[in-house]
Formats: sequence, structure tokens, C-alpha cells
Amino acid sequence: MSEATKSQQAPPGAGPPPRNGALGLVRSGLGAFGRQREATVFIVAVALVLYFGISYSSSFISQSNAITLLSEFAAPIAIIAIGEVLLLICGEIDLSVGFVYTYAPFIMYFVITYDGFPAWLGVICALLGGLVIGVINGFLTVHLGLPSFIATLGTGFCIYGLALTGSHDEPVNIPPTTLGMGRWIGSASWSMTIWMVVLVVIFQIVLTRTRYGLHTIAVGGNQLGARESGISVGRVKYAAFMITSLLGALVGLQNAFYTSTIDPNAGGYQPMFYAVAAAIIGGTAMLGGSGTVLGAFLGAIVLAVLQDGFSVAGVNSNPLEIIFGGAVIVAMIANVQLARLRESGRTG
Repeated sequence: MSEATKSQQAPPGAGPPPRNGALGLVRSGLGAFGRQREATVFIVAVALVLYFGISYSSSFISQSNAITLLSEFAAPIAIIAIGEVLLLICGEIDLSVGFVYTYAPFIMYFVITYDGFPAWLGVICALLGGLVIGVINGFLTVHLGLPSFIATLGTGFCIYGLALTGSHDEPVNIPPTTLGMGRWIGSASWSMTIWMVVLVVIFQIVLTRTRYGLHTIAVGGNQLGARESGISVGRVKYAAFMITSLLGALVGLQNAFYTSTIDPNAGGYQPMFYAVAAAIIGGTAMLGGSGTVLGAFLGAIVLAVLQDGFSVAGVNSNPLEIIFGGAVIVAMIANVQLARLRESGRTG
């Protein structure tokens, strides 16, 4: 072997020389990004922000509008979507959560105004009310065997009826004793956004790093196999229903403090449908077995940017729903196509 050949040999233990240098790293990074479930919806969210930011920079890019976008539009959708993600992964759904949103602030109002409860206990009672409704939904679905679509549709109507009957279909003001606590829950400008970010981080970790999260995915992927492996399917579903209703109650309280009014016509089906749409746009499978809280959060951002952007653009409310529905469909098509690319290995 010649001296020139020896001098070209790599030292012992050295790996093969890098190919394409920085370009290879970029391609590798893009491939890793493309394999992420949330990649498409992230790109859509960024594109929408850039579009509205460039087109309506004077009104869209401002602190006041950022507060409106995140607190008024994104936070309610994202927080409720957390619970819907857990349920959809399990192969279930909750149609009543929007009416828990409606009724929970009235529970707080009733126990404070008529029973003399302190403010903190009134808030706890409202949240406990949400948990109880979650238990009822779990009982109807897990023990009585009702489809969750039907069970939660029925409980939703009952809860809405309770709200209308108890309030005589009239809005009421927030009890004055709760105003100080209300700043931490929803009335301060960034409080709802902080709640959203904290809850998304917590439940993303719960879903991906804890035994409960792994059991939730297992139940949705193969319920019979999960049961035979020792997982308590009923307990997993009960927890998902309870978490969803608890989050719905929290969002109802946040909205009440944010607007300083408890309205029997707040909530309803719209926030629930938006939350489900956010979860699906974010990559959660309707048939169960897969989904991410982070994806639902990004889906909520997409919906919020659309709502706020069209409002800033002055789009008439009548065609707004058509545009909104079309945008949701386009986002879903893009998400499905990227999923197919990931499965075929063409993003690597």
C-alpha cells in the first residue's frame, strides 16, 4: 500500500465522512419534521398568520388583537380540545361539554348568591359539577353501554335545560366577591392564554409519557387486546369523560370572568364542535388509537387565526362559515395527504 493511500485512510474509530455537509443536515431535519404528525397543521398555522399579518398588519399585528386571538378565540377551543383528544383516542366523544361550559358558572353563582358560599368554594363547586357530569357520561357509556354520541347528546340537552330553568333564560352578573379570584382564572388579559399553554404542556406529557396516556392509546387502538392485557378500559374512559367535563367547566368560568357576565346562551354546541375540529385537524383519528394534544393546540390556533383574521378583514358573518368550513376541509386534506406520505416513507 502506497504512502499516499495510507495518508488518505481515516483514523481508527472514525465514522464515514459526512455527505453534503450542511445540506445533508437540512434535508435530514426537514425529513424529521415532515414525519411529525403535527407538521402540516403547523405549516398551515404559520401560513395563515403570515397572510393576515402581511395583509392587515396595522390591525392584525397588535397586542390587543393578540390578546383577542389567543384569549377569546384560541384558549377555549384548545382547552376543551384537550379532553376531546383523550376521548377520541379512546373511540368516544363528548357532545355535552359545551353545555357544561354554559352551566358551570351558574353553579358558582347559585351557591355564592343563595347559599352564602365563599368565592373560592363557589369556584370549586362549579368545577366539581363538571366532574359529576363527566362521571354520569362515563356511567351511561361504560356501564350501560350507550354510544357516547347518544349519551352525551342527551346529557347536553338536560344540562342546557337546567341552565335555562335556573336562570329564567336571563344573564346575571359575576358575584362581586369572585372578582379578585377571577383575574387568575380569566379576567386578566393573558390569564386564559397562560392556562391554555400550561394545560397543553401538562396533558401532552400525560398522553405521551405516563401510563395513563399509554393505556388511553392502547384502549383506542385495540380495546379487546387492552382489556386482555390487564388495562382497565372502563377506568380509562371514565377518566377521559371526567377530564373533558372538568375542562369544559373551567372554560365556562373563564368566559364568565372574561366577559363579567354569566349568560345561559354562552357555550353550547359551537365550542364543542370547534374543539373536535381542532383535534381532528391536529391529527387525532376519529376512529381512535392515535392523536396528540399538541396537534389539537395547533388546530385551535388555525381556527382562531381564521376567526380573528376574517373579523379583522371585515368579512361578512354570513359567508364566514362557508369560508371557515372550506378552510377546515383544506387543512384536513393536507393533513391526510402528509399522513399518507409518512406511511409510504417518502418524507424521509
